[in-house]
Formats: sequence, C-alpha cells, structure tokens
Amino acid sequence: MTVIDLRSDTVTRPTPAMREAMLAAPVGDDVWGDDPTVLELQERLAALSGKAAGLFLPTGTQSNLAALMAHCERGDEYIVGQLAHTYKYEGGGAAVLGSIVPQPIESEPNGSLPLAKIAAAIKHHGPGMGAHYARTRLLTLENTFHGQVVPRDYLKAATDFAHSRGLATHLDGARVFNAVVAQGITLTEACEGFDSVSICLSKGLGAPVGSVLVGSAELIERAYRWRKVLGGGMRQSGILAAAGLYALEHNIARLADDHANAKLLADGLAALPIPVSYATNMVFATFPEAHCEPLETYLAERGMLASIAPESRFVTHLDVTPEAIAAFLEALTDYFAKALSVGS
Repeated sequence: MTVIDLRSDTVTRPTPAMREAMLAAPVGDDVWGDDPTVLELQERLAALSGKAAGLFLPTGTQSNLAALMAHCERGDEYIVGQLAHTYKYEGGGAAVLGSIVPQPIESEPNGSLPLAKIAAAIKHHGPGMGAHYARTRLLTLENTFHGQVVPRDYLKAATDFAHSRGLATHLDGARVFNAVVAQGITLTEACEGFDSVSICLSKGLGAPVGSVLVGSAELIERAYRWRKVLGGGMRQSGILAAAGLYALEHNIARLADDHANAKLLADGLAALPIPVSYATNMVFATFPEAHCEPLETYLAERGMLASIAPESRFVTHLDVTPEAIAAFLEALTDYFAKALSVGS
C-alpha cells in the first residue's frame, strides 16, 4: 500500500538520485573543518542568501538556538511572535539553554509584528530604571509563517526599524524557499535586512536532515562555538550535506508543484463543504470535533496519514502527487457520505 502522508513536509524520503549523491559525497571531518561537501553547502547557501558565511547544523531548532545565542548574552531579551516557532515550538531552548529572555507579542495573521508593538516592547538599558530590565538585543521573525508569505515591504520596514533602535535581526526561514517561489524573488532578496537566517533543508526541499545558518563571518564564528556547546558538531557530515546540495540543485523550482497541490486540496475540501484556507504548501480545515478521531482512523486504515483536529493542517510536499490529493479527497467524501447516512 502506498502511504499518503499529509502531516508535514518533514516526512519526505530521499529520492534515489539524492541517495546516490549522498553515497558519492567526498567527506572529511567537519569538526576539524575539512569536510569538502559541508564546506561547499555552507558556501553555496551563503552566496545564494547574500551573506558572508554559513554553518551546517543538524536541525532547524539547533540552528535557531545557535543564532539566538550568537546574538544575545545571558539575561538579554529577544522580541518574538506569540505563535512563532522559535518561541512556542522549540522547547524553550533560548531560555533553558541560552538564558535568553523571550518577549513574545501578538502577531498579525500573516506573521508580521506591528511596529508599534515592537517599539513598546523594547526595554531601555542603562543606569537608573534601565537596570531593572533585560536588555533587548534582537528581533526575530518567521517566513513563511504557518504557510503565509510575510510581505516584503513589511520585512524591510521591520528590519530597518529594528536596526534604527540598535537591535539585530534574525529570520527563522525554515520554509523561506516557499516564500521565494511564491513571490518569484531570489533568496538574497528574501533575506535582505536580516543579520542571520536559518534555512531548513529537510522540509519542502526534501533532504533527510539539516539546516544552514547564514550571516556575517563574525556571527557564524560565534554560532560555530555554540553549535559545539549544543552538541551539534558532526564528523563525516558531508553525507548529509550532499543531500542538501542535491536539493538546492533540483528541488527549489518544484515547490510550485506543492503550492498547486495545496490549492487542489483546498478547492476539494471547500466543495465538501468544509471551512478551509490555504497558503503556499499548507491547507487549514475545520472539522466537527465528533468526527476527528474516527476520521483519522478511517484514513489511516486506507494508508493516509493526517492529523485530524477541529483545526487541522495538511501539508503538501514532493511525495504528494495530484493523484494522491484526488484519492485523499475521495476518502474524505466517502467517510462523510457514510457518516451522514448513519446519522440520518
């Protein structure tokens, strides 16, 4: 049975061609700094993003954390969205391991943080009352944000404002290539204004593991030390970096297929009818709570994996074809037809 998995774009399997690239990768010892494939990947993404240097890390969580620790000292503060990944979904690592204080503020639906709220959150530091506060050092944003592409004019305004107030800027760009493809821009343009950007290879790009943090040479040098402290130093990691290089060569433009398949799924769900919205490669749908558990079981029995909740998220990726979308929609249609007939 072919499994259709819409839980996340992290579930992709390396293609045969990607596996071949991994098998053939020249390797060294990355902790000694002499793995040629890792060095190539770091240099390639730094150049593509318009930054001076890059650092390969095992995960996006560690990449974001190393960036925060490179920007901030113990007791410093970073401003972040209430629903941002770096605040809500990364285990509180900045506070637990970095002794960095998060200052979460409510974001707009597209992931933007109102400049007035950012301004109000900045703590003045110095003699007198300033000694009472954590020192605000960093603004972090996310793009895409729950599938939404954050507008470029907002990103420029926010990073310009942060810099004018003496703050550094970091972008959680786990799915920044989805924004690049959706907007028809370059990665350099998507990273403009940010002092550091974390770029994930294991989501829409389809690599099995890894993220690259890009930024200035000085910042990457600091992040390199924190990667070691956080246990992220790997040895012959060129085998993994080769998958990232293959993804950069072959899997960026095809993200448009994921976006098209998400629209196909959203249109089909709306026809059921089910309240639905979508952005880039993510589809959000509302299901009656009484149907969530039985529907998830019904789908699983047919080789279809999805997290069904009152507010559900489905994510398209390179292992999801238009035919898979059609089969998934057919299964949903059959389920509700049977459920409604039993209810009547």
